[in-house]
Amino acid sequence: MLNLELYKVFHTVAKCGSLTKASRELYISQPAVSQSVKQLEERLGVRLFNRTRKGMELSPSGKLIFEKADEALKLIEEAESAIAETQTAPAGLIRIGATDSIFSHLLADRIAEFGERYPSVKLELVSATSPLTIEKLKNGAIDVAFVNLPAQSAGVKFLDTVSPLHDVFVAGEKFSHLKGKTLSLNSLREYPLLMIEENTIFRRTLKNFLQANGAELCPDIEVANWDLMVKLVVKGMGIGCIPREYCGKELESGELFEVGANPPLPARGVGMAIAENTPASFALRRFVTFIQGAYL
Repeated sequence: MLNLELYKVFHTVAKCGSLTKASRELYISQPAVSQSVKQLEERLGVRLFNRTRKGMELSPSGKLIFEKADEALKLIEEAESAIAETQTAPAGLIRIGATDSIFSHLLADRIAEFGERYPSVKLELVSATSPLTIEKLKNGAIDVAFVNLPAQSAGVKFLDTVSPLHDVFVAGEKFSHLKGKTLSLNSLREYPLLMIEENTIFRRTLKNFLQANGAELCPDIEVANWDLMVKLVVKGMGIGCIPREYCGKELESGELFEVGANPPLPARGVGMAIAENTPASFALRRFVTFIQGAYL
């Protein structure tokens, strides 16, 4: 039968390089440490250490056993920590960064549910464009970010796509003659167009897509957020280019309808990210797991 204590003693001696130092760290006598090493050597049938003037030096067999024992003990420590966390309610502060639209249309219900389940965690919502949100994550102003994709940045770890985004052209009753029609990208220039402001991931993605398809669209009206665009399009200000997920209610009610485009715009998504080299708190890890589960 496996005697885990023998491996723990062996592991400590290997790290300390000395029986005396290992006995101090383990709070047991030096003879007891020496006897444990001897028992493990007899059990395995190999010499684990070479005794030198400098102390205890791992033999080739000892190095092999140490590598495996180190991995096993780390796994046990992780398991113990995970069990301890399940017995403890998370607490502290989580600073969440996203655009207003991502908060409103994709995260509000999830954040509210998390807050009800873990009332000891304080949530701070920081609204900004996706590029600025990424910068806030990198400089430590927020703990977790939800940003429009595609996006990448050094020092940022993108975890999951939490929701797809399907960009479409939509119009209100004033343009009802376009219902059921599909327009080429360039022919959309004949109509007033509404788009989100230029310094956004959406505009960059759209520009690249249009160029790849030999098309060019310039907005007649630029707006700072999607909710304002929806209202203006409903009022007949023009054709808006907006994620379907952000105007679902208006499409369902008939206030808006989709104007077909050929080719259709590519799908995007909203991703969750954390700082790559910053340790995540227990509360943040629980939040990330909660969001990942919510969007499975």
